[in-house]
Amino acid sequence: MRAAYASALDADNPLAALTVGDRPEPAHPGPDWVTVQVRASSLNHHDLWSLRGVGLTRDQLPMILGCDAVGTDPDGNEVVIYPVVPTPGDPRGVSILSEHFPGTFAERVAVPRMNLLPLPDGLSATDAACLPTAWLTAWRMLTTKGRVDEGESVLVQGAGGGVATAAVALAVALGKRVYATSRDAAKRERIAELGATALEPGARLPERVDVVIETVGAATFDHSLKSAAPMARIVVSGATAGHEPKVNLRRVFAMQLEILGTSMGTPGELTELLAFCAEHEVRPVVDSVVPFSRIDEGFARLASGDVFGKVVIDHTA
Repeated sequence: MRAAYASALDADNPLAALTVGDRPEPAHPGPDWVTVQVRASSLNHHDLWSLRGVGLTRDQLPMILGCDAVGTDPDGNEVVIYPVVPTPGDPRGVSILSEHFPGTFAERVAVPRMNLLPLPDGLSATDAACLPTAWLTAWRMLTTKGRVDEGESVLVQGAGGGVATAAVALAVALGKRVYATSRDAAKRERIAELGATALEPGARLPERVDVVIETVGAATFDHSLKSAAPMARIVVSGATAGHEPKVNLRRVFAMQLEILGTSMGTPGELTELLAFCAEHEVRPVVDSVVPFSRIDEGFARLASGDVFGKVVIDHTA
């Protein structure tokens, strides 16, 4: 079957480590695993980091990439794949598809049957394929960790990327006042179209917020601390611009701030997210849709840094 996989590791030029070619049919590590025919998938920065050698070692190569997918199960049902798989050999006890087990950038993928969730009516395959990683992370940041239902205002740092843009769209749909930062003027215009107040990084907000969504790290963390209201939650799921920020601990304890780390989410949270998007007609922000036959162009698009929202791969085209 055709697949896009890491055939090498290249920290400086990750696209050079990507190969599109034939790979063996999916193997089933256990009796509860099934093969899904993939209809749509989406790219994440996780895929580029894998090509750089973060989370992958040379003895794991070749590794089919891809975390997210929607497809058809052996019984003909349309399903969304939950990408977190029990992995006893991993220190976390779990891994994401494409780390220890082949991922979704292929014609077919093997997953545990319990990882299959029904595709809700009203959600297309290309839309739902955006949800299991970036949008699930944003949903968990806002709800489970950020307890956004207890507040009225949200700051999203570095909107434009998958998680941050998802957080903006979801927070607006949840009825919150949303502020979002971006260095790029064109992206700020797009953020405003989503219903948020768009600001330059470090700008003074009209109010202190109840929840801060942090995926940037050192470059924005001081601003996140200064923008947080008393007893606010600063939820961190990434550090694309530095993982060792200076933290003013006096502000943390004086304002009784909570700094919370998170990654991905549970099958129950993905079920909630799918239902919320279907019921409230929330649709993922899609940068572009690329046919599976040109998936290398999708990787190049993501690597360019010019994306706004998700790069989706259509496996039926």
